[in-house]
Amino acid sequence: MSDAAVATHLAQTRLEKRFADLKAAGRAGLVTYLTAGDPDAATSLEILQGLPAAGADVIEIGMPFSDPMADGPAIQAASLRALNAGMTLAKTLDLVAAFRQADREAPVVLMGYYNPIYSMGVEAFLARAVEVGVDGLIVVDLPPEEDRELCAPARAAGLHWIRLATPTTDDARLPRVLAEVSGFLYYVSVMGITGTKSATREHVAEAVARLRRHTDTPIAVGFGIKTAEAVREVGAVADAAVVGSALVERVRANLDEAGKARPGLADDVLGFVRELAGGLTA
Repeated sequence: MSDAAVATHLAQTRLEKRFADLKAAGRAGLVTYLTAGDPDAATSLEILQGLPAAGADVIEIGMPFSDPMADGPAIQAASLRALNAGMTLAKTLDLVAAFRQADREAPVVLMGYYNPIYSMGVEAFLARAVEVGVDGLIVVDLPPEEDRELCAPARAAGLHWIRLATPTTDDARLPRVLAEVSGFLYYVSVMGITGTKSATREHVAEAVARLRRHTDTPIAVGFGIKTAEAVREVGAVADAAVVGSALVERVRANLDEAGKARPGLADDVLGFVRELAGGLTA
């Protein structure tokens, strides 16, 4: 089997295996989001390399974009820092390749917007994503009606297509949202942009129960989860908790006046990940 074929095969199974292992262990998973290249490529890679040992079950990497319309101020600022440091979509894929040199097991999902992918070219992007060991994609500005643009070719290439569901995704709309979903379903627990509000446990429990009536796909819940306690509460009712803005803010808190990484930045972020992961094993 060629290297590309091996990568495709792994992309089809890594996420599934991780969620199956979590289910067998009787616990939910932790999905961590960080923006590629924030605050610089070397520090970003150092953090990524430490995430699995720190307790991240799925690694979600943001593809920096100048107009991240679904993201709040923290992730918008992270994208700007990464872009100013020279990060591009091609370099984001190189970052995954560097991570894969030492880790062939941790599922990696790229999250972002269609414009940079369109600019690179869908065929070239998917070929490189499979080559470097990406497992799935979350592209927030491509609704189901646009599946032919990226979803269909991504699935054909062996990548998981992770769709977003929101509090306004009603039972009439949900089957269309779920039609091509694989890997996991990302439930956005609050209306609005990332990192600004948090949903109650009762709301999340009701929403997850409704989604489970429509799908057997694992359900990860994100937006507004910032503490180990919140991770634990979400993990009690969902298959995974997604933490993004709180981690990105941890990066920002470790920058100096010039916006450069202070010594110990990666260790501090990874320590916070261990704290969050502890919420699922307490």
